[in-house]
Amino acid sequence: MGDIDLRHLRSFLAVARERSMTGAGAALHLTQQAVSTHVRNLERSLGVVLLVRTSRGVLLTPAGEELAAGGAAVVHDVDSLAERVRAVAGSQAGTLRLACCPAATSLFAVDTAEALEEAVPGLRVTLKGARHPRHELELLDDGQADAAFMWLPVGDVGLHHAVVRSDPRAVVLSDRHPLADRSTVTLADLADDPVVRPDVLTSPEAERFWIMDPRPGGGPAPRGPMVPSVEDCLLEVARRRGIWLPPRPLETLLPAGGLRWIPVTDGGNFDLAVVWNDRAPQPLITRLISEVRILTGHDQRLHAA
Repeated sequence: MGDIDLRHLRSFLAVARERSMTGAGAALHLTQQAVSTHVRNLERSLGVVLLVRTSRGVLLTPAGEELAAGGAAVVHDVDSLAERVRAVAGSQAGTLRLACCPAATSLFAVDTAEALEEAVPGLRVTLKGARHPRHELELLDDGQADAAFMWLPVGDVGLHHAVVRSDPRAVVLSDRHPLADRSTVTLADLADDPVVRPDVLTSPEAERFWIMDPRPGGGPAPRGPMVPSVEDCLLEVARRRGIWLPPRPLETLLPAGGLRWIPVTDGGNFDLAVVWNDRAPQPLITRLISEVRILTGHDQRLHAA
């Protein structure tokens, strides 16, 4: 005996009500042939005869009468469950506040906000610009934001995260650097170049990741000057005071003359994540992660890997 297909059960119940295949088809906006096929499949699945056809319509067998009596309650329960699920999904009105550094998330933050508001009636999504990653943590900590978009690692700061995008690493060089004409480089090629560090990262762990310390051979990464902002990194690199090792997409968001952005073949990826704390509305965070991953194609890339 197989499982009962809900579509087949609905067709049978319509036949039981109408006492006619044609009438059931009209009620369900299906052809008479489709209804007949559904009933035959249901009979085959249950291993019983449910109805017999006569010149004046159809008659239910005792098994058919039993299924008609109990099946209506099953369909009603399923429909009620579906309504409750939709009601829960649609009742999450209010405001979801997202902190983001424009350089990290401008490619999809607006699309994410609009997709969420469309998917959850009554929801308002606000985007709160942060000056740098440390500022994002401040907004989360003092309750001004429910979640943030941040590149990992953040450090041991008591937050939850879910990766929504992965970006390859690049090196930013002066166009007068000896490697400026290369199409790709390795970390070994950059072993002697000091790495510029923006004083905005959230932890020593984050700083080590951004400068790739230690290097693959175990040696330390040469530390270059510490500068106040991401934009200042570009100025220092242009003046040949060091290199920078950021995520590749920043090239389109931080244009600057006199520089080369070159892929680092063994530099690994930066993971961009939704980050939140225990006070955040978990159902909305779950929906946020889903919508962002759709926009960035993160899940599809994982499945293709």
